Amino acid sequence: QVQLVESGGGLVQPGGSLRLSCAASGVIFSLATMGWYRQAPGKERELVARSTTTRMTIYGDSVKGRFTISRDNAKNMVYLQMKSLKPEEAAVYCCSYDVRGSVYWGKGTLVTVSS
Repeated sequence: QVQLVESGGGLVQPGGSLRLSCAASGVIFSLATMGWYRQAPGKERELVARSTTTRMTIYGDSVKGRFTISRDNAKNMVYLQMKSLKPEEAAVYCCSYDVRGSVYWGKGTLVTVSS
């Protein structure tokens, strides 16, 4: 049974940083594309970053240069380092596990960006 558990969310001031973590279990982690998505109230879910099995990374246009996705296949963990956060980036950030088109989602961790 695939289980994804995110952590690391919280309140941060504009311009601040946070590091999110996602622990995966019941998975074949090295075969999966791992991703981070976010969804703000009243908005559609959007891609933040993805890391493929070959460690190629893909970022949403709005986060390029500020966010970094990384993964540790030995620990079944994926991380999202976020810098220079903006108020409009407040959202629930969810981890995804994608193996050959089958996608699983974590419940998410809430990031609030406010002074």
